[in-house]
Amino acid sequence: MKLGMITDSLGHLPFDSMLEVAGNLGFDMLEFACGNWSKAPHVDLDLMLADDGARRGFLKSLDRKGIAISALNCSGNPLHPGEHGRRHDAITRKTLALANKLGVTRIVMMSGLPGGAPGDTTANWVTTAWPAENQAMLHYQWDKVVIPYWKELAAEAKALGIKRICLELHGHQAVYSASTLAKLRGAVGDIVGANFDPSHLMWMGADPIAAIRALGPAIYHVHAKDTAIDPVNAGRDGILETIPNARIHERAWNYVTLGYGRDEAWWNRFCMALAMAGYDDVLSIEHEDVLMSPEEGVEKSVALLRRVMVNQRPKN
Repeated sequence: MKLGMITDSLGHLPFDSMLEVAGNLGFDMLEFACGNWSKAPHVDLDLMLADDGARRGFLKSLDRKGIAISALNCSGNPLHPGEHGRRHDAITRKTLALANKLGVTRIVMMSGLPGGAPGDTTANWVTTAWPAENQAMLHYQWDKVVIPYWKELAAEAKALGIKRICLELHGHQAVYSASTLAKLRGAVGDIVGANFDPSHLMWMGADPIAAIRALGPAIYHVHAKDTAIDPVNAGRDGILETIPNARIHERAWNYVTLGYGRDEAWWNRFCMALAMAGYDDVLSIEHEDVLMSPEEGVEKSVALLRRVMVNQRPKN
């Protein structure tokens, strides 16, 4: 396996400083966000698309550190009704175009989520089977919006040389679980797979190890991120959480540095499950722990991953 990071984890650092830290920590690969929900701290998308010199300089800087690009990331909601969705769709397509120019064949993003009916102005995440109107919303979302959009986007991506679109299984998205990913893959094809981030499955009540076994070779990229469940708050209200992230002590769950939610023994099992599923690629650290500085969180995450990741597979 390879050690990686989405560079938003050190988004407060300028590109050269971030790259220096990444080199000192021994990263093999970096994942670069190009916009939408990210502020894209290390990629000027329009400049990189227009300026061949900027692209060459970017790649040379990485090459000097011996670091490859694991993926470009454009996570957002291109299916959101209205102008919001149109902006995110535009960034998504620009990211595909930049990947083509950089020779990157892997994109990390989310599926997006439409409204529940024509004319809606906000996205609608259906999380219960009842009342009956929820089934009508799901039919509209999938059959009228999600599948047609993804068939068209997948064709564009293939034409640009993209081999894998890695969807993060996340709440408030049409694709948020192993089963919903399988549904989209069945409609669109195997260009679509998972960016497997266990932290989201944790707070949604799924077992990431079971999900790995279900997804198998459909896992195309992995985020290394942890979640801590507060047993008192979750016991009182459940894990559907709308309290803002900054109010940590009130929430049922919080994103934390690796090892502060699930212990090292769990992360050993996580890496073993990935290896059993045939995954031998990047573990991309995503630091979103508001209680720990990015530098400390990334360093501690690197230390844990070096102890648990499978570095050498047996020779045949």
